Amino acid sequence: MNTALAAGLAFTLAGLVGYLVGVAAPYPGRAFSVTGVMVGVTLLAIGWGGDSA
Repeated sequence: MNTALAAGLAFTLAGLVGYLVGVAAPYPGRAFSVTGVMVGVTLLAIGWGGDSA
């Protein structure tokens, strides 16, 4: 499995879980979950892009 794809999946899932927990019970630093989702989606796009070069 591609490293960027695996990291993107992990960041996206962790960010989504953090966001959902933050909606239910506010906690300090919950805004970083949105950053985690953005980084995760970016890494997913890089991982899915493949090595066409």
